Amino acid sequence: MSKFFPLKIKNIIRETEEAVSLEFEIPQKLKTEFSFKAGQYVTLRTTIEGKEVRRAYSLCTPPAAETFKVTVKEVKGGTFSVIANNKLQAGDMLEVHPPEGKFVFEPVQDGHLHTYAAFAAGSGITPVLSILKTVLKEEKHSRFVLVYGNRTPDETIFFKELLKLQAGHPDRLFIEFVYSRCNEENCHYGRIDESTVNYVLKNRFKDTSFTRFYLCGPEEMINKVSEVLLKNNIKKEQVLFELFNTEVEGEVKSDLEGDTQLTITVDDEEINLTMPRNKTVLEVALDNDIDVPYSCQGGICSSCVARITEGTAEMEKNSILVDSEIEEGLILTCQAHPTSGTLKVDYDDV
Repeated sequence: MSKFFPLKIKNIIRETEEAVSLEFEIPQKLKTEFSFKAGQYVTLRTTIEGKEVRRAYSLCTPPAAETFKVTVKEVKGGTFSVIANNKLQAGDMLEVHPPEGKFVFEPVQDGHLHTYAAFAAGSGITPVLSILKTVLKEEKHSRFVLVYGNRTPDETIFFKELLKLQAGHPDRLFIEFVYSRCNEENCHYGRIDESTVNYVLKNRFKDTSFTRFYLCGPEEMINKVSEVLLKNNIKKEQVLFELFNTEVEGEVKSDLEGDTQLTITVDDEEINLTMPRNKTVLEVALDNDIDVPYSCQGGICSSCVARITEGTAEMEKNSILVDSEIEEGLILTCQAHPTSGTLKVDYDDV
């Protein structure tokens, strides 16, 4: 059974006209279950108009804090985000899955000065804020450079909090605000692009050796920043990213005609069934009311990862798993189509 726990909303904070933070109350008996690393996310589950809805949101608080909080930006025509911004109240209950995700920062206590950088746009700031605060608190000698893009200052989530943090750590926290709809003094005008990245690497911090880069936001921004970083001889393994959405259409090159004998292992139980290859493993699991873990269903989170123990499968798209993980047999089941007569996947062995 996928682990969800009912948690009470302790407080709702209006961050901008289009975004609210939901602070949850974590009972003492669940403190260990809901411990997390900076940068991780949780999946929220609720029922809207009789239909189960799941959404993944990054934690914006550092692990050392007493608060457990996510931020939800309202999406026009959205389902859960509209309700979160307009109808939820303190005291309401939501089902919450324990934290997960690989976009993480873990402090090192080696006494050296490390410099980290993050490029975030819009609500992509949420996991970055958790990481940034953790660096400032846990690595006393380290520094953090944040490049943060929005349309205007009024639409900038955590704007005042970031200014306060910068004022409190003038020699350790450096923020470059980027605005696409207004030209503010001492800020960049436009979007985060090649010139913005080059300004950080070749101008303001030209003599700085960066330990790691964290990228979070729209796919277009992440792709452009990654491309420029690699062009500037930053190693691929130094760049971590997390997508909030993707416009890439997936494609499977293999022949998807016919059926496959599928075995799913989840919570130490084996389920055997026949599935058409033109469906994904997750689709078939949900069609058969098998309680497997999932969230976004779009290939941009890691909730539905499983391991192939027999057979082969091909993913429509993959923005999460690295080559070594795929070689080990890991797949995103929301994107995976069988390409063999028999396929066995294990959700427990990940």
